[in-house]
This record gives sequence, structure tokens and C-alpha cells, in this order.
Amino acid sequence: MTVLITGGMGFIGLHTARAFVDAGEDVVITYYQTWREPSFIKDEYGKRVIVEKADVSEPSVIEEVAKKHKAEHIVHLAVPGVMALGPYDDYRVNMNGLIGVLEAARNAEVKRLSLASSIAVYHSIPNGPYRETDRLPVESSNPTETFKKAWEILAFHYAGRTGLDVVSMRIGGIWGPLYHSMMNLPSRLAHAAVNGTEPDYSRGVPFAEDTGDVCYVKDCAQGIRRVQLTEDLPNRIYNVSSGIAVSNQRLVDAVKAVRPDANLALQDGKGPAYKEENYLDMSRARDELGFENAFTPESAMADYIAWLEEGNEK
Repeated sequence: MTVLITGGMGFIGLHTARAFVDAGEDVVITYYQTWREPSFIKDEYGKRVIVEKADVSEPSVIEEVAKKHKAEHIVHLAVPGVMALGPYDDYRVNMNGLIGVLEAARNAEVKRLSLASSIAVYHSIPNGPYRETDRLPVESSNPTETFKKAWEILAFHYAGRTGLDVVSMRIGGIWGPLYHSMMNLPSRLAHAAVNGTEPDYSRGVPFAEDTGDVCYVKDCAQGIRRVQLTEDLPNRIYNVSSGIAVSNQRLVDAVKAVRPDANLALQDGKGPAYKEENYLDMSRARDELGFENAFTPESAMADYIAWLEEGNEK
């Protein structure tokens, strides 16, 4: 069986490719500009992992790749960087990419297309836990929240008209090896500890009691694999994350358990954006997919710091 992963050369994509290979599947991954050869998968390039250059904003490209390699599954992870494009190009790439991958999946007669949605769709809901059945407001405060909501509506409409099996994965805050934007806190804390510097708090010093649902990338990859390969799914939307609200202080403590001398100061208390029960409910993924996280925040931080200490890329 062959799985096509758009954006497969990305942070989540490479770990997801590894998860599929470990499950016995062949994988085709696409890249557009960035080429990576991380130690955990580079030996599979040209063997179990085939790499294709593809611009997903060109609607016919993914169909050509899918048919060329007789892909039976597509995981659509390709997405522009946050705020990397202006409003017009952001819209063009997101929407052309969506219709392109929908048409590719239908014309290539794949068994299932999984779309990467985001925890961001819940951003405008005041408190958690966030469930797949929550009614999401139309108002959206950032591009990710906006496009991911629109993708779900449009993709499910298309699926209803064509019979295509489409699933949306609402993915949490993912961190770990190969993460490069440094927008999430656990990655900044880990890098600061390994580099012997203070964390980048240019966006403001975080509050100790603020929380988020952060999921280690290796767990996320396994969740995506289960969404894609589990047969006869009873639902079309699945949360994929840790399912716990992890405080900023817990992340700092996890770093200090490995690097006691790390200088990782936080502000006391809760910030103005604090939310109660700020996590994704993982009941559906657990009960229907058998998905459980293998890593705790502590074991994940130790694994990530070990990766960085070995001199690997990010």
C-alpha cells in the first residue's frame, strides 16, 4: 500500500512518513522548497520513501503524483507558513491546494483523504475541553482558524457530492525534532536549555499557570497513521493531540529535570488569555482509533533535548 503525504518533507510530515514506514507502508512525500534528510528516515529515501517536488497550489500536480505512484491514501499536510504570505497568496495557496487534493484523491480513486486541520478552529471558544461536536463560531481571529474551518465545510460538501472518503484531523500544538519556527513554548525552552541561553520571550514572558494542549510530534504521527488506516471510521472529524492541559510551569520543570541549570523564568500566575480546561478531548480518537500518547511532557522533553544535544537539525 502506498501513502502520499503532501508537505511530507515538513516537520510533521517526516515523522508521519516514519510512522507509516514502520507500519509496513510505502510512502511518497512531497516538498516544494525545503529539503531535509533527518537521521531517522534518510536511509529510506529512494527505497520505502519516494520524494517528489510538487507545488500544491497547482491543482493538477498532486493528481499526477498520486497516479504516478498508484497512491491508495493521501494525507494532506502541506500548508503555507503562518503569516508567510499576503492575503491574496494565502487564499490562493490554501484554496487551490484544497480543491487540487480533493480532485486528486477522487480521480486517483484513493481509499481515504485525510486533511490536516488544527486546534486553532477552537480558538474562539471561551473554554475547553474542546470536542469534535462543538459548534464553531463563524468569526475567526487568525488565518489558520479561518482556513481550517473553511476547509472542513468545503471538503465535506465535496465528499458528500462525490462519495470521496474525507477525514479532518484537528491537530494540537505539535513540537519536537525538526520544529523550526520556534513559535511554541516547549521548543523555545528546550533550545534555550541546550544552548545555555535565555528563551526568546520577544512576544512576552509567559505566565506559569497558563496552559495548552501540546503534543509531541512522534505521538502526533501515530495519531495521523491511525486516522488514515483505521477502516470504517464512524466519524469524519478527529482530534489528534495529547488530551491534557499542560501548564507552562510543567514544561519548565520538565526541562529542569534534564538540565537543572537552565535559566527559564516565567511570570507568576495566570495571564489575561488564560482558559479553563484548555485541551482537546481525545475520547473519540481513543475509543474509535485506539490512539494513546506514548510520551508524557516529561519524557518528550527528555527525548527532544537528547536529539538537540546530539547536534541534529533543530
